[in-house]
Amino acid sequence: MNKNDLVEAIASSADLPKSTAGRALEALTTIISTALQSGENVTLVGFGTFTVKARAARDGRNPQTGATIKIAAAKTPSFKAGKSLKDAVN
Repeated sequence: MNKNDLVEAIASSADLPKSTAGRALEALTTIISTALQSGENVTLVGFGTFTVKARAARDGRNPQTGATIKIAAAKTPSFKAGKSLKDAVN
């Protein structure tokens, strides 16, 4: 399912026009991104939790030359599925 499919599913499920469903989806992704940028966790009870995790600096290898390179530390977004979502999938 891509973004357009998701917008159509939201529109039909909530009985909304596609333009309104698209704006709602954009608002949700913007709010989650902004919260993660400021270091907050976003928890949707039963669905899951969005967090930011720190990844330490490490050594890697250039696959073309085999040379060792330094990979800088970074923050990465993470999602942990909630119980209801896990049960729905299984």
